[in-house]
Amino acid sequence: MEAAEEAKKRAAMEAQRRLNIEKALKEAAKMKRAKDNLSYHDIRYRRYNIEEIEVATQYFSESKKIGEGGYGPVYNCYLDHTPVAVKVLRPDAAQGRSQFQRETKPEPLVHRDLKPGNILLDNNYISKISDVGLDRFVPTTSENVTQYHMTSAAGTFCYIDPEYQQTGMLGVKSDVYSLGILLLQVITAKPPMGLTHIVEQAIENETLKEIVDSDVPDWPIEETLCFAKLALQCAELRRKDRPDLGTEVLPELNRLRDFAEEKMIHFFFAKDFGPSPNHNLASITPPISQISVSPTNLSQNPATPTNLSQVSITQEVMSNTIVGNQGSPKSQSST
Repeated sequence: MEAAEEAKKRAAMEAQRRLNIEKALKEAAKMKRAKDNLSYHDIRYRRYNIEEIEVATQYFSESKKIGEGGYGPVYNCYLDHTPVAVKVLRPDAAQGRSQFQRETKPEPLVHRDLKPGNILLDNNYISKISDVGLDRFVPTTSENVTQYHMTSAAGTFCYIDPEYQQTGMLGVKSDVYSLGILLLQVITAKPPMGLTHIVEQAIENETLKEIVDSDVPDWPIEETLCFAKLALQCAELRRKDRPDLGTEVLPELNRLRDFAEEKMIHFFFAKDFGPSPNHNLASITPPISQISVSPTNLSQNPATPTNLSQVSITQEVMSNTIVGNQGSPKSQSST
């Protein structure tokens, strides 16, 4: 009898293991499709094709329609786990075409208070930015200069762009500084104060392995070094010395994510099956509705992904969700 019960338990564990593998592979494929839809040369927003919008709106179903604008109907749906409104331009709304295009043209958006405490996780452990009350659209003043002058700086000490804090001049790279500090916390789980100096010294003395988050075993030191150097570049004091988010930061983060996904798949197919990888902890932990990730709650509970090193920060964090296509439901739409 005991042997039969043991065999039953093993069969159940094997079935669960296969389900976890299937889930992980599907999630990896989904993330790859999302990444492929981004241009590495000028990433300012996420562009969706008409097929994706049709599926999300159930082919512009009346049940998804939430109103009628001056230029056409508006539909409610979800794209990448995010609720959005899809505005459709009627073919006969010729007078509104120019206004429609102006509304859908993306402008740089600066959050001004990017920090771990303002990054939330939903039920799917997808990161979302919160507390957007300080964000500002930054107009382009010339071909190569984008800036917005504020009379007084706003943000959180240790995360605020030093150049913006001193001059009140807000730029598209102001958030890049905050991102750099945040990324350093991802690998060290340390408070932000003096963190750039700590990491710089560790790299110079070849002791980076000694300061990374000890709750995470087996750090791939070569990739961690690349990650740390990228974060330090983002946290340069002078704005002009920081890398471009679209052409430099995101491609490198995507490369490191690809490396992690390969390791994840290998982990799932390993003989000794253990806990799910960090971003799939939903299979072994109770569901949560939304949690705040902050330095004070790092590593509080190893079973719950509140540690920033367990969070996969994707391009959704730093990009605007915009949809742009040509035509009517098959013509032109935007969120």
